[in-house]
Amino acid sequence: MRLWWALRSLAFVLFMVLTVVPWATAIVLLSPFAGRTTLYWACVGWVRLAIWGCRAICGVHARVQGMAHVLDAARAGSALLLASKHQSIWEAFALPTLMPRPLAYVFKRELLHIPFFGWAMSRLDMIHIDRSRRTEAWHRVAEQGRRLFGQGVWVIMFPEGTRTPRGSQGVYKLGASRLAVAIGVPIVPIAVASGRCWPRRSFLLRPGVVDVVIGAPIAAAGRDAGQVMREVEAWIETEMRRIDPEAYAPHDGPAPAPAPR
Repeated sequence: MRLWWALRSLAFVLFMVLTVVPWATAIVLLSPFAGRTTLYWACVGWVRLAIWGCRAICGVHARVQGMAHVLDAARAGSALLLASKHQSIWEAFALPTLMPRPLAYVFKRELLHIPFFGWAMSRLDMIHIDRSRRTEAWHRVAEQGRRLFGQGVWVIMFPEGTRTPRGSQGVYKLGASRLAVAIGVPIVPIAVASGRCWPRRSFLLRPGVVDVVIGAPIAAAGRDAGQVMREVEAWIETEMRRIDPEAYAPHDGPAPAPAPR
């Protein structure tokens, strides 16, 4: 069985490589002549293809709850900041395909150096930061975030900062809540149990269902950033234990207390 998973995973990786090269090349060539929104949805076309390949080749399906929260906000023209659990590459690819508005990721600038994929990302209106310069990075996030929200783009961040192993909980940093409080936009928490099918730092995929739960917007305007993030964290971690109980069974209890920041 493991060999079969490995062969399917290898086929999927080859599928991604063979499709991203011409797609990214087209994005780079198109970029001088197309607007940022056009380029964004063109790139979403490839991640949509990648998610399709993940399903067709590796048997990884998605089950989404709570879409009404973002659809209602989009219809009302509301700005949202998305804060998602991060266990694998899957959600980074899948979330843009689910959302009704363009998304701007906050990510480390090293990703721009990935051949083809990074080159295409560099043509998009995203927020790439130098993590070694924390103060400068925060000012960039605040400045660019305000501009993007004003253009109807939703910002997405992973509060734990990096991918976490299935069944674990990282430190929820305050960047997302600081931005939401500073600009006065609500945060939508998102629980994603992708680790059961696509573990972090691995391309050995297992067939199964990735549960995605989108929560109701959490108000941030005029509030303390720490309090807002604790609310986001509690919601996400409680949902993670509901949708992936076997991963948390050894803990046999509620979400652990947040680690010191």
